[in-house]
Amino acid sequence: MKSTLLKPLEVETKWIVIDAEGVVIGRLASYIAKRLRGKHRADYTPHVDCGDHVIVINAEKAVFTGKKLTDKIYYRHTGHPGGIKSTTAGKILSGRFPERAIYKAVERMLPKESSLARKQFSKLRVYAGAEHEHEAQQPETVDFKAMNSKNTKAA
Repeated sequence: MKSTLLKPLEVETKWIVIDAEGVVIGRLASYIAKRLRGKHRADYTPHVDCGDHVIVINAEKAVFTGKKLTDKIYYRHTGHPGGIKSTTAGKILSGRFPERAIYKAVERMLPKESSLARKQFSKLRVYAGAEHEHEAQQPETVDFKAMNSKNTKAA
């Protein structure tokens, strides 16, 4: 048996589109992180960016389970003493930039403080509505809802 390692020039990336309407954000984020890193490939190499480009549409219609809309808190700091700010997940999803909830969930599932992780994260594009501007790349559609019945929130 011989181990094969990918070289950066040998990597062929694909473009995929995922519709986030009615999909649980945590499950979606773990799937996206796996595709961005390239762990779905048989020739995955940890030190090479071999992941796909991911386009997420309808981010404003994604859902959280349980009481996360009111209980999940996102923190940020202004950089000044006593400058910690907080907001809930419900405010982010209903606010001006609902795609930030998906960005943050995926960002926290990728490796920390690595130039490779930053490069992989830059291949994620999230749109609040159903329109995206990447038709020229001929992305293939992935039906994330149909993969598992738990991917959608039960009413």
